[in-house]
Amino acid sequence: MSSLPIVSITRRETFSSCHRLHSPFLSDEDNKKLYGKCNNPNGHGHNYVVLVTVKGPVDPHTGMVMNVHDLKQFMQKAIMEPLDHKNLDQDVPYFKAVVSTTENLAIFIWDQLQKIMDKPQLLHEVKILETEKNHVVYRGGNTYSRKKCNTSNLHTNHHNVSSDSD
Repeated sequence: MSSLPIVSITRRETFSSCHRLHSPFLSDEDNKKLYGKCNNPNGHGHNYVVLVTVKGPVDPHTGMVMNVHDLKQFMQKAIMEPLDHKNLDQDVPYFKAVVSTTENLAIFIWDQLQKIMDKPQLLHEVKILETEKNHVVYRGGNTYSRKKCNTSNLHTNHHNVSSDSD
């Protein structure tokens, strides 16, 4: 039996949301220093671009890794319904206890997709373009225990998330 070719498929969606970067673990002064204008009490908004990549063997009977229509439906349920035109901090229960950074948004989307996909093992990457210059990539796994995490080193790459900016 020959091995099957591995192929990646990426689908793009866009949504608009607002949020405020504010950690309940920090003082108001520290939040202002850390998050700057993104700590505005009235919040601010983004037109996010999300790219979801699935990766796996091409089924010899269907010629597909995954039916793109199915991926579209999964993204509708995991991204568009809970996040589009919402205040992340007020309308999405997950962000009541988690700072609504783009890193945490990528983790949220990954987790939501994992819960509803027929074959969650095919999920390869969630990439969010917060702005033209700021991108976050999450590929799941590789987590750090919060007890062992050195919070004084805030730029450490936790949860296998990477941010790209100019």
